[in-house]
Amino acid sequence: MSASAPAPDPNAPAPSSPVSRMTTFQKLAALLVVLGQDSAAAVLKGLSPQDVEAVSVEMAKIGLMDQATQQAILTEFSEVAIEASTAVRGGVDFTQLALEKAIGIFKANNIVSRVAPTRTPVAAMQEIVDMEARQISNLIKNEQPQTVALILSYLPPDKAAQVLTMTRAEVRDQVIERLATLVPTPIEAVERLVSILGAKTGVKQTRALNQTGGLKCAAAILNALDKNNSKSLLVAIEERNPELVQSIQQKMFTFEDLVTIEPAGLQRILREVDLRELAIALKSASEELKGALLGAISKRAAETVSEEMGLMGPLKLRDIEAAQNKIIEIVRRLESEGEITIGREQTAA
Repeated sequence: MSASAPAPDPNAPAPSSPVSRMTTFQKLAALLVVLGQDSAAAVLKGLSPQDVEAVSVEMAKIGLMDQATQQAILTEFSEVAIEASTAVRGGVDFTQLALEKAIGIFKANNIVSRVAPTRTPVAAMQEIVDMEARQISNLIKNEQPQTVALILSYLPPDKAAQVLTMTRAEVRDQVIERLATLVPTPIEAVERLVSILGAKTGVKQTRALNQTGGLKCAAAILNALDKNNSKSLLVAIEERNPELVQSIQQKMFTFEDLVTIEPAGLQRILREVDLRELAIALKSASEELKGALLGAISKRAAETVSEEMGLMGPLKLRDIEAAQNKIIEIVRRLESEGEITIGREQTAA
């Protein structure tokens, strides 16, 4: 008598399911896309830097995920919320925002620049992207600020910053202002610009894609500039549009970016921060940032903050963000006064 075949596991994904062909990191990346940016950020905070980068690679590759794939992912991890799933999209933008919430803008930009697939521009624009900064500067030296901003939006921040420093001094702040306020340009207008540039570079025109641009792009370029140039441009823009400067500064430095500041700088900052305010601000912070900030104050003060965090219970997000913004204001003031350094200036020191 032959043995009967084992009963199939009803929870096992079908052999043809895309989940069955996924690696662990691919599955986790897909799950985070389904859960959304806030939940993804919370999960990423608990991963090691190596795992964050590995998951980021996979999240950046995900396009539109259909309902069947979502359900297969959710079935593997949990049976909860399957019925609530609808079509969702991952990709570079999702990855960037989730990482910013988890580890701050500086680290997010660093990871995304390494792991995310670059947007494929038109042939003429690709020719420009591949040029040396001096060549690009010569190509666009007589163009209007809006055109220069559009070109810079296609370039990596470091190269865009180099080109910006080579442009006429009197239009640099206008370029940043245009860049920060760029909205999706009509495809016909982009194609006309590509046609003109293609004629200059000798490249045949192909169909254009929309540029990036916006506050994040402007902030990234300003972060890539040296401190004095960045500050002078912001001051010039602030005379015309102080609200825009405030929005750009919010993208240039976030609360999670405090972890990039040297211990001595953190100690200087925290001398001006009330311990209860610090406890509130740390409620949604990553473990890495909590460790850095608590390590920058006395043992007794750190114990007081930790105890305060444990006693205060759940807080409204707006209260946490208000406390974090107060600390960021202190950081900006001290940085402007030359008492601390942040971001690029610090790493170059």
